[in-house]
Amino acid sequence: MSFFFFNFKHIGSRIVLLTGLSVLVGLGVLSAYHTQRQEKLITEQYELTFHYLTHSIVEAVEAMMLASNAGVTHEYAMHLKEIEEFKSFRIMRTDGMEAFRDNETIAEVNKRLKENKFAPRDATDHARVLPQGDKDLLQVVRSGEPLTRIGLDQEGKTPIMTVLTPILNEKPCYRCHSEQGAVKGILLQTFSMAPVTQAIQQTRLHGAVILVIVMIVVLGMIVLLIRYSVTGPIQQVTTAMSAVASGKLDQRVPVLGADELGCMAMNFNRMSSELARVLAGLKNEREKLTTIILSAREGMVVTDRQGKIVLVNPAAERLLEKSQEAIVSAGFLHILDDPEHMRALLHEIKNNIPSVVVHKGRILNVYAATIHSADGSQVGSAALIRDITQEKKLEQQLRQTSTTDALTGLCNRRRFDEVLLEEWSRSKRYNLCFSLLMFDVDHFKKFNDEHGHDQGDRVLQAMGQVMRKLFRDVDYPCRYGGEEFVVILPNTAFPGANLAAERLRKEVEELVIDGLKVTISIGVAIHPGVGVDSADMLKQADIALYASKKGGRNRVTYVGA
Repeated sequence: MSFFFFNFKHIGSRIVLLTGLSVLVGLGVLSAYHTQRQEKLITEQYELTFHYLTHSIVEAVEAMMLASNAGVTHEYAMHLKEIEEFKSFRIMRTDGMEAFRDNETIAEVNKRLKENKFAPRDATDHARVLPQGDKDLLQVVRSGEPLTRIGLDQEGKTPIMTVLTPILNEKPCYRCHSEQGAVKGILLQTFSMAPVTQAIQQTRLHGAVILVIVMIVVLGMIVLLIRYSVTGPIQQVTTAMSAVASGKLDQRVPVLGADELGCMAMNFNRMSSELARVLAGLKNEREKLTTIILSAREGMVVTDRQGKIVLVNPAAERLLEKSQEAIVSAGFLHILDDPEHMRALLHEIKNNIPSVVVHKGRILNVYAATIHSADGSQVGSAALIRDITQEKKLEQQLRQTSTTDALTGLCNRRRFDEVLLEEWSRSKRYNLCFSLLMFDVDHFKKFNDEHGHDQGDRVLQAMGQVMRKLFRDVDYPCRYGGEEFVVILPNTAFPGANLAAERLRKEVEELVIDGLKVTISIGVAIHPGVGVDSADMLKQADIALYASKKGGRNRVTYVGA
């Protein structure tokens, strides 16, 4: 029932109001037109009735006059005056004087008949009904046609109708009256219009009642029509839309027809189904994304457009060794405890290259960027953090493996060739000296043949330990191959090379490996002084090595000193 209490916020109320006003205006115009027509018909009918009555009275008067019963006519007129419906009844002469009140007409008629046909009255008077110059009187006398006028009585309260009807001077009247003039008298009748007014008021009242009844019926039908055909379906769609807005996408509304509202309901159902399908897909994708983010080994930290951190995955907490609350509280620039570095990463033009950061004992690969929308506005910032500590260790191991001899732990032949070429080039460019020691284990084949290869390996490992202990960090002790070893001594001339070679020889001479004594023979090449290139220098050192062997082993031989 609340529908019937108008609330202009509701479309149904506005439709009912506008429709009701339109119907009211239409019915009001129609009712007014019908009432006016009824009033006109009532008035015309009333006038017609009294015209017939007047016509009958005129005919009766003429009949009595033709029968020479003037006295009876006077009595007839006096009797008609007593009728209640007649406010006034007068028979006048054409000059406005009331007839049958004096002896002038009797004398004129007796004179014309040349006999005393009619006896004169004992009592006479002169009564003027209308002024002689009354325009209505003159019009009736001139036209010979009845005239009706409607007005108010002397008190100005009751409407009255006055009828002036001519009594024509026809041929049968010529015997008593002159032939001059078409009208020999006028009948004046005044009727009360109270019955007409009452009938009109009753008609108006009936019209108003009918208007109210029709209006109530029409408004009721309009309300029901709008409620069940317009506002009802709209309310169903509105309620369903509110439910959809709150997340209930299973809403459906009945399709009640093929009109616009039916199409709206059908499109809403289609939209709701499509939203449900899209939402299901988005939920599925969100679950996938959530799984990826939560299970990712890479740390992820994301902010919104105001710079507030809105996402921290478990990997970020683990890598940064901070709780989510601490990361959010500190802010995006402090996730690595180095705001300036993070600010530089965000504002770096070519920030697609990750930065390597050492943080709390971990080597981290950090990629940070500010994200912008298509219109250039900032959407937020994001940081991707990856722990590459193991990768760096593995890389170092691989690098070491590729350049280190597995048995002795010394630089291998590949690394030796690289360093020798570098030192040769550097010494030539800056006019520096450097030395090259080459040695092998004396009678190494004997160790393998008599004691086995395992024993030979232990001898080579002992050589590696001695070399790592004796030489500087800037020196490059290497295993050249088999039992042959080389040492590159940067920025080392003869004195330093001689000291290093002798110390190495003596250290090995004092070794006892599994109860066995070991000696080495050493060849030393010093640059500048020998060789035209690095390969020639290596060849000279090899020649010096063989010279030491030929000289009796366990000795040092120099070239280029």
